[in-house]
Amino acid sequence: MPENYSPRELVPIFFENTASSYDRIVHHTTFGRDGFWKNQILDKVSGSSILDLACGTGILTRLIAQKFQKSDIVGVDITKNYLDIAKQNSKQFTNILFINQDAEKLEIDKKFDCIVSSYIPKYSDAKTLIQKCIKHLNPEGLIILHDFTYPKNKTLQIIWNQYFHLLQFLGYFIPRWKEAFMELPKLIRTSRWVEDYSSAMKEVGLEVKPEYHTFGCSCIITGKSG
Repeated sequence: MPENYSPRELVPIFFENTASSYDRIVHHTTFGRDGFWKNQILDKVSGSSILDLACGTGILTRLIAQKFQKSDIVGVDITKNYLDIAKQNSKQFTNILFINQDAEKLEIDKKFDCIVSSYIPKYSDAKTLIQKCIKHLNPEGLIILHDFTYPKNKTLQIIWNQYFHLLQFLGYFIPRWKEAFMELPKLIRTSRWVEDYSSAMKEVGLEVKPEYHTFGCSCIITGKSG
């Protein structure tokens, strides 16, 4: 990670010019596991009002809208280019509303039964984001957060590191993704998002359950209010 950049400041660097190719890149670079992880999230979702934070191009948002056709779905993202793609790809859904906002400064005049987010935890401050979620969460609501994690197994760490070296090489042939491929592994290796968000959720009284997937390369945390 560039010395003077915080994880949050990497968001525009990674995503300003990558919206048009994001869906393909995330599918191929995760060997299709992104779809598996999102379906694992989907299995935990419930409620008549659902908020998808950092919804990006709306991959997860559309899965939720398709499964919960009578529910009100709101997708929020800070990057307008991504929201433009999300809106374009979601025209067939009448139960989705997309909003251009910063998740850490979220202000929506609505509360939700379920708040989900895939890939935001490593970029955001845990206490700030959880406080915003709690403000927008109905009683007995559910928060579901997902992101990459650095595997704890030493052999898997070697394979993981070699794979990202390959991605960094490929980045020279995909200029818009070069910066992300270069800096993302450093961010994932140094992130303590699972611990930070578990602690932040417990501080506000949520019952927390982490669930690791794909040999410890991904984690989904659920926080349930009483």
